[in-house]
Formats: sequence, structure tokens, C-alpha cells
Amino acid sequence: MSTRYSPMCVLLPAVCARVVSVLTLCCLGRLFTAAAYPDHHNTSKHYEVIEPYLLIGGQQRPVSHIKSLGHPASLKVLIKVNGEQLLLALWKNEGLFASHYTETHYLEDGVAVTTLPNVTIHCYYHGEVMGHQGSDVTISTCTGLRGLISLEDEVYVLEPTQEGNTHRLYRGQHLKLTQGTCGHGHNISQPAEMFNTAVFSSHSARHKRDAQSSTKHVELIIVADNREYQKQGKDVEKVKQRLAEIANYVDKFYRSLNIRVALVGLEVWSDGDKCSITQDPFTSLHEFLDWRKLKLLPLRAHDNAQLISGVYFQGTTIGMAPIMSMCTAEQSGGIVMDHSDNPLGAAVTLAHELGHNFGMNHDTPERGCGCRATVDRGGCIMTPSTGYPFPTVFSTCSKKDLAASLEKGVGMCLFNMPEVKVLYGGQKCGNGYVEEGEQCDCGDLEECLNPCCNASTCTLKEEAVCAHGQCCENCQLKPAGTPCRESSNSCDLPEFCTGADPHCPANVYLHDGHSCQGVDGHCYNGICQTHEQQCITLWGQGAKPAPGICFERVNSAGDPYGNCGKDTKGSFAKCEARDAKCGKIQCQGGANRPVIGTNAVSIETNIPLQEGGRILCRGTHVYLGDDMPDPGLVLTGTKCGQNMVKISLKQSLTKAYYNQTQTHSDLT
Repeated sequence: MSTRYSPMCVLLPAVCARVVSVLTLCCLGRLFTAAAYPDHHNTSKHYEVIEPYLLIGGQQRPVSHIKSLGHPASLKVLIKVNGEQLLLALWKNEGLFASHYTETHYLEDGVAVTTLPNVTIHCYYHGEVMGHQGSDVTISTCTGLRGLISLEDEVYVLEPTQEGNTHRLYRGQHLKLTQGTCGHGHNISQPAEMFNTAVFSSHSARHKRDAQSSTKHVELIIVADNREYQKQGKDVEKVKQRLAEIANYVDKFYRSLNIRVALVGLEVWSDGDKCSITQDPFTSLHEFLDWRKLKLLPLRAHDNAQLISGVYFQGTTIGMAPIMSMCTAEQSGGIVMDHSDNPLGAAVTLAHELGHNFGMNHDTPERGCGCRATVDRGGCIMTPSTGYPFPTVFSTCSKKDLAASLEKGVGMCLFNMPEVKVLYGGQKCGNGYVEEGEQCDCGDLEECLNPCCNASTCTLKEEAVCAHGQCCENCQLKPAGTPCRESSNSCDLPEFCTGADPHCPANVYLHDGHSCQGVDGHCYNGICQTHEQQCITLWGQGAKPAPGICFERVNSAGDPYGNCGKDTKGSFAKCEARDAKCGKIQCQGGANRPVIGTNAVSIETNIPLQEGGRILCRGTHVYLGDDMPDPGLVLTGTKCGQNMVKISLKQSLTKAYYNQTQTHSDLT
């Protein structure tokens, strides 16, 4: 009989007979939980009633005149805050809708109605407060003025009332947004921190700067489920307007990371859900990702899809997404609960989940993240628990995570599309997109830091040959053969400049199933994962995989400390003998305690041998919460049997069997 050492014994002595070896004491259950939802109706009594005015030719006009003006390319709006007049300078967000943007809803008989609308007269703006350095404004003028005004020391939310031209102005901390936690999908993809950071060490500082300096473009589709449609009064136009407003916020948040988010489509499930969306966020996420891969991708090319749901998820989860999955067919997406009356709440959550897709981890205290927004102003977007006030900026940790992901090749579809997107609204210099007739576009005058581009004319400066791209240096093309993206591991291939294009060629890596690390690993999505490397990551140098008997005995238990993931009912699944090395990783040697963080504990199992003696098996349990991926599980892409690789596509375990002619998936 084996002896298991479990931290649960200390906390639940009445129901546990196991010997305890607790290396780190932390809270049972979710590590980062928020309070239960305080108020689904997010009204607050703490607001001012104001009457904004348009400023046209020096004359004040009611904001109701905006529609008669056709939502012009630029606006000036005057508002009074605490006795001070603030002048908002607004410019239409021309980059919000891609040229091939479509809208889809469904008739009662299930027939899809897809239109290619003319959105040149849209109503979504970005801007600034005149005279306030570092200020930001994100506004919708579709029905009155609704949006976010950020000053150096204060944040305001503006929304229309039902009476005339009056509006409510909230301080950020007074707008009641539902508190909740984010969840990653279980067993979908490994956390960014679980990748061996050594693979990044060979990259030069210049290469990292190049990856960051090139503008990335996310072509996004947002889907509203049937409950969201009902929640918005079964008004298709109202739903689409809300989704576009959410996207306008998200695009603004990501501009600081040199990422633009453009809508290629909105879809409203007006006749019923196209996949099962329930209160279980984990199951709903997998159902949505499967639907996206099988139904949406073949119809509409896009980089990422997010579901806005009117369903209230179980527990405190308000969003969930796979990490480091941007651009993948299987996992580039997420689900977001529309938890607040103001669309800003869902926008912040969507930005958070999109961050996970990019490879950003949570801003936990032990990471020591720098955030320019104080806690009383909401902190940063990747905080694990969000509520009010709401975060609108990214931390230093998020920027580092993003840089590491980009260097690893995550988001390759964003680099594969040089800046040639044609946008609705016609050409506009300063929108950050290089369009027909433009040689460069580095954003507006205030944003542009590019020494090669004339921001006012979007032309190259004298003697400049290029302004953007990893193969552009000092405004000149790098010679052919110059490395522009180094190999990050044994499954990745390097890329080189062509001498004729400022952009680095598309990221290329060895095909799935190719051997790596001798015979110990297989390539999967450009990564070589092995049991040995995962043991070193968890336990430090000197760690190695335990003998096979450890995997077989421990993972046959089907409990939190030994399992093969979860089944369709959310219960821990027992591993069959052939699957044992696809379950919880079992190691030997290394440090006395896990080296991956203070919230990790050692799970040690002594297994007696027939010939005498015992084998010590060392597993890891990390308190990340019920809705976070378990880094103690064998990672996706790891060889876990003869010609067998672990691939987590659903809650249950999937194995892919590779041979020379085909790939066969066997779902158990």
C-alpha cells in the first residue's frame, strides 16, 4: 500500500488519513477569489448630472446634434467636472472595423442573415482631454455620450440619462461593477511561466525591441449568445452596438502595447445558442472553442473570437480563456460574462482574457508587478480579481509576458499580416495602419516615436527606405540573410530578412510529431516538451522523471493529486495504464520544495516494491483556483508513451498517435 503526503490532511483532519507534508501554507480553494457578486444592477447614487455640449465653430450645441452631423471624423465636447470645464478632443476610431467586416444574426427558422454594412458613419471615438497630458478618452456617440475619461489622478465614466441631453458622470470608484475572478481553461495550454525561460536567453535585445516595435493587428470576431440577446431586449441592433462599443474600449487599452484590435465580424445568436453555453464556464469555453474551430473559422477568417454571454457563470468566474493560444485554430478565443450594465465591465474582462491568449499571466503579489494605476484607480488589467474601480492599463509583468510570448512565436498570424489593412472610412493618416498611398503610419502626432516616418503626411523621411518591421534598421532595409527571428528551441526554425521587405517572414517551425531532444520528445505547435524539462521547471536542476510505476500508481487514483484531467462532468478522471504518463507529472530529485512559487506544495507518495524497498514519487499541487490550469499536469505536447503525445482539446484526455502518413486522435 502506498503512502500519500497531502496538504489537504492538515486542513481537513476529520476526513483525511494521509500523512502530511505541507511545504507552504495557503488558502484552501481559490487563491484569488473575489467577493460574491454584490449587485447585478450596477447603478450608483454617487454621480453628477451634467449637460455636455458640442463645440462647433466656437459655439456650444446640444450633443443631440451629433446624429444630424453624421458622426463626423472629429468632435470637440465640453463637459463640466467639479466646477472645471474639460474639453474633450475626439477622433473617430477609423481602425475599429476591417474592410471585410460582416454582421450576422439568425431568423427564427435558423437561417443566417449576414450583411456587409457600410460603417463609414459609425459612432466610436478615441481622444484626449485638452491640456491634460497623458489623458485618454474612449467614447461612443451612438445614443448620447457613453464612455471613459482618464486623467492623471482620476477616472470618470460618462453615460446618458433618459432625459434630454443630460448625462450621469461617475467617478471610477463609484461605478458599481460586478467583482469576480478570471479563469483559465483546465488542461488547455500551459501557463506562460511554465515554458523554460532559458529558451529566450539567446535572443538579442535588438530582436526583442523589433518584436515590440512592430504594430500587431488582431482581427477579432465577437459573438453574443442567446441569453445576451434576450438580456438586451431581443434587439439585434442594440446587441451589435454594445459589442462594437466593447471592442472600441479593448482597442484603446491595447494601443499602449502597440497592438491594434479590429473587428472583422459581429455575430448574434438571436434564434438560439449554436453550442452549449451553461453556467459551467469550463464546459462552455470548450464548447465555444470547438464551435469556433469547426463552424466559424471555415466561414470567416479571423485571428481570435470572444463570446459575450448573458449567462451568470458559477462561482465568481466572469471570464475564461486558454493561455498562450493566440492564432491557434483550437484555442484562440475566450468567454466573457456580460456582468455589468455598463459595457465597460465586459470590455475590461475581454481585454483580460485576450491578454491570456497573448500569454499574459495574472499580476499576483509575488511577481512584484509595476502598475502605473494605483489600487484605488483599479490597478492593472491582468489582476486576477476585478471589480470596481476597473483597471484600464497593463502592468510591467504583462508587457514582459507579451514580449516573451512574441519572441516564442505566439501570435504568428499577427506578424504574417504586414500593415496593409484597408479600413472602412477611407484612408486616414495617423490611424496606425499603413494603407494604400501611405509609406508609413506611426499613429497621430502625439503617439509617433518613429524616426523614419513623418507623422503628419505618413511619408518616409528624407533618405529613409523603410519605417516599420524587424528587417528595417535605421530607416534602411537589412541585408538579405540577416537573422530576424532566431530559433527559440529545437522545434523552431530561424527566419531571415529577404533584403527586399522590411518585415520578417512568417514564423516557421517543424511539423507536429517530429522528434526532438533525441527520442524523448515530439514537436507540438513549435515546442519540444519533455517530462525531464517539466520536472526541472517544477523542482529545479537535478530533478528527473520518476519511474513509470509512480505515474501508474498515483494517476490511477482519480483525485486532485493523481489524475488524467477532468471528465465531461467535471470530476477528476483516473488514468488507464497506457495514459499514466499523460496525467500528473511525477518526479524525483531536485530541490526540497517546488521552485515555481509560494503557492505550490509537494505531494509525495511512497510506493513499496515487490523486491523490497520503496520508491519516492514527487508530485506538485499548486493553489491557483478551480478555474486555472494545473502546472502539475503533464504539459500539452509532451511525449507520454510510445508514439503518443498528450493533446488536451477537451475536459477529457486526448492522445494523438503519429505515424508517417496520418495523425489519428483517440478520445477516451
